[in-house]
Amino acid sequence: MKFLTDINAVSFNFRKSILSFSLLPKPISFSSSPPEPPPSGDSVVSAAVSILKHHRSKSRWSHLRSLITTAKYNRLTPSQFSEISLQLRNNPHLVLRFFHFTLHHSLSSHSLFSYATVIHILSRSRLKYHALNVIKSAVCAFSEPQQETPIAILDALIKTYRICDSAPFVFDLLVKACLESKKIDLAIEIHAILKSKNVLLRTSTCNSLIELVSKSSGCFAGYDLYREIFYVDVENIAGNGKCGKGVFPSANTLNVVMIGFYREGLVDKVEELWGEFLRVGCEPNIYSFNVLMAAYCDDERMEDAMRVWEEMKDKGLNHDAVAYNTVIGGFCRVGDVGRAEEIYREMVMNGAESTCITFEHLINGYCKVGDLDSAMMVYKDMCRKKFSPESSTVNVIIRLLCEKNEISAATEFWRTAVKKHGAVMEEENYGNLIRGLCEEGKMEEALNLQAEMVVKGFEPNSEIYGAFIDGYVEQGNETIASKLRKEMLCKQMS
Repeated sequence: MKFLTDINAVSFNFRKSILSFSLLPKPISFSSSPPEPPPSGDSVVSAAVSILKHHRSKSRWSHLRSLITTAKYNRLTPSQFSEISLQLRNNPHLVLRFFHFTLHHSLSSHSLFSYATVIHILSRSRLKYHALNVIKSAVCAFSEPQQETPIAILDALIKTYRICDSAPFVFDLLVKACLESKKIDLAIEIHAILKSKNVLLRTSTCNSLIELVSKSSGCFAGYDLYREIFYVDVENIAGNGKCGKGVFPSANTLNVVMIGFYREGLVDKVEELWGEFLRVGCEPNIYSFNVLMAAYCDDERMEDAMRVWEEMKDKGLNHDAVAYNTVIGGFCRVGDVGRAEEIYREMVMNGAESTCITFEHLINGYCKVGDLDSAMMVYKDMCRKKFSPESSTVNVIIRLLCEKNEISAATEFWRTAVKKHGAVMEEENYGNLIRGLCEEGKMEEALNLQAEMVVKGFEPNSEIYGAFIDGYVEQGNETIASKLRKEMLCKQMS
């Protein structure tokens, strides 16, 4: 399966859903310092702001360090740090440098709330990459065995959201940080907490969450999460696109769920999800069609696959390289290489760029029907285009050469494939080549190949012993043949 998930965001009026947190039921409670301390009136704050705003970059940091170290406690409190940062919020890069400066020189006793201030300031300026890194830094800095740090960070972000005039996707960044560190259960918990407060994550974030759940816990777990997040009641569709307790999924949402079922070979479930597009009023994209076609091709239902192929044309969607490769592979799988060649010619004529996969499908197809000449011709064409075949494709060609008793050609092909492509031979083909060499009386060459086989971790079986015994008997060397029989018997008894 050669599919890449292309997840795009669906825009909606997220900011409107950020309600006044003080009015929301079920507030999150954590034992921590107050999120919005009253201004202290400390002269250190105003002096630090003045230095950061008005001093030249070369001198500001030495002046700032001198100011803080001569203050009452030699360090800024989290409240002081946050006050200074908020007064610099329109210069987020300066805030970030100030934050790293205090960390590097241990000039502030940071808390989750001072981290949250920095995260909000970066988020409101759309500095997502830097905000995400600060979130990850907070997870590391406040990680304790008995504490779910991302939930504590969520609490701090919620309580400081309004005073920092933040951007809604700050919560998406927190979920993304959880997903990147594979804390999937915490990401789901954060989504549930936010949803209880009428704060909705972006569709792209939900898609990523569903995708990871599908990969880690199975496609049905991913589907259940999809149903939970994107609750859709078709009978009560609201004019603003929202319905029930959720929002409508995007095409990419359904693609994520479809690909989960496709990976596990559940074609009927892929078809069921295809019907979901119509049910929720969502238009499938090229990726959607490609997944459905791939499911049919893998199930050798080429008639259904070509029906989807034609439907793409009817909708004005141009077939891309993935679509062509999918159908070519499907026809090769069922042995209809002629039809696969027709699709390949159409691919070339329409200007779609052929890939390594295109040639591998054709090679496998020709090998399947025993057409060695055509398979080798495609292989040579593939090499001319600087493509490197997978080891599995190399092994398919070797297997067919052995079946046609072209052992010398198979051996030479193998040596060339190792040098050019770094191919790795399968255990079965070691046996095929050794048997063929023994039948041709090339015992020394067979022994060298058997030694290479052992180095690769494959032990000789009774068939390989039998090939060597027969080869030595044919040469009249009964002494070695007798030794091999005893060695084979000892291995079988051990």
